[in-house]
Amino acid sequence: MRVVDILTEDLVIPQLQSTTKADVLRELAQHLAAHHPDIQTEQLVNVLLDRERLGTTAIGEGIAIPHGKLPGLKGVIAVFGRSLKGIDCHSLDGAPTKLFFLLVAPEDSAGIHLKALARVSRMLKDKGFRERLLQGRDRTDLYQIIREEDGKL
Repeated sequence: MRVVDILTEDLVIPQLQSTTKADVLRELAQHLAAHHPDIQTEQLVNVLLDRERLGTTAIGEGIAIPHGKLPGLKGVIAVFGRSLKGIDCHSLDGAPTKLFFLLVAPEDSAGIHLKALARVSRMLKDKGFRERLLQGRDRTDLYQIIREEDGKL
């Protein structure tokens, strides 16, 4: 699985407006729902908040990979958002979170969901990639950075 198979340029948010964890999850969900009419924002927000109650998806080093499952989806979809200022998402290392990859999978898909999480995690482990994402100018630039990194793995 490649990230560009589940993320399109129009699902990249170069500057998130939110300042809290709950608000950033809502902003990401709203953006995704605007491009996928089969997704209901409130349902997705509830799924994401339920997942966060199990433990933070802010894994440290400025990264969060919020994720969940929804009935009726045909495959995994993603949205990427960036906050240059950073948001307190109760990350494992206590640092502000700046890079958000939200993943949503069909309710009955364990394997593909885990593959998507693994792929995104592997990409974000590269410090150079994270720095390029923080320096990207706009949506097109950020998407190109993601495409290039995705092609390396």
